Amino acid sequence: MDIKSVSVIGAGQMGSGIAQVIAGAEFEVRLYDISRDALDKSLANITKNLNRAIGRSILTEDDKDRTLKNITTVTSLADCGSVDLVIEAATERESIKQAIFEDILPHIGSNTILTSNTSSISITRLASRTDRPEKFMGLHFMNPVPIMQLVELIRGIATDEKTYKSVDALVEKIGKTASTSEDFPAFIVNRILMPMINEAIYTLYEGVGNVESIDTSLKLGANHPMGPLELADFIGLDTCLAIMNVLHDGLADTKYRPCPLLTKYVEAGWLGRKTKRGFYDYRGDAPVPTR
Repeated sequence: MDIKSVSVIGAGQMGSGIAQVIAGAEFEVRLYDISRDALDKSLANITKNLNRAIGRSILTEDDKDRTLKNITTVTSLADCGSVDLVIEAATERESIKQAIFEDILPHIGSNTILTSNTSSISITRLASRTDRPEKFMGLHFMNPVPIMQLVELIRGIATDEKTYKSVDALVEKIGKTASTSEDFPAFIVNRILMPMINEAIYTLYEGVGNVESIDTSLKLGANHPMGPLELADFIGLDTCLAIMNVLHDGLADTKYRPCPLLTKYVEAGWLGRKTKRGFYDYRGDAPVPTR
């Protein structure tokens, strides 16, 4: 199947980035969110990203105009149905994702492929709640989508070869590199990355080092571009906790137990950059460690 039109469900950070990249590759994109304010904010962020790319001579004004022209924003799932591919990019909560797929099913054609941008949840389980598990798979973009090169492709137990090849071809057309993962909790990237972040939080929790010393150690000692606590704030501490819970529940191993400090920050509403406080306080001119 030659994919030409795509609906992206969810206009948050991930959905916006996915819509930008796919629209920039000359695909027709419908960007859905229940909130018109979220859609307006998404378009503003996409425009800002495109302007930044123009300033760096990566894109031209014509590229920007074509990308924005290819994006249509909608607030009804009924307007998302007549496409070749649906990409769900909602909050990392299984109940929300299941509800989206159940609600969109009456509006899509029999050949439409369904995918989820989940970073950890079972693709097989999500697919089982639809009428087309053979046309369902994981399509996990990395954050920030316009910059990060990798996309994880995850087959469910029923995903057929035609669906896989169609989605793999799309990834190539948008200039990304695909990595295939089996349907295990958190797949490949987050199976490795999140326990590292969780261990960094344990290191903070146990008083081995403070926020600054932990991040500096990994940046200068392991050549990481961002420290693990800085990265956790960028990803969102609620997302980090959700993925660690999936790993802990799915693999039943105590080494994946979320750090109590991570849970405490999430309970406090300190979720990182998006709430202006996490392991750093972002309310001033420069980020300040909170511990």
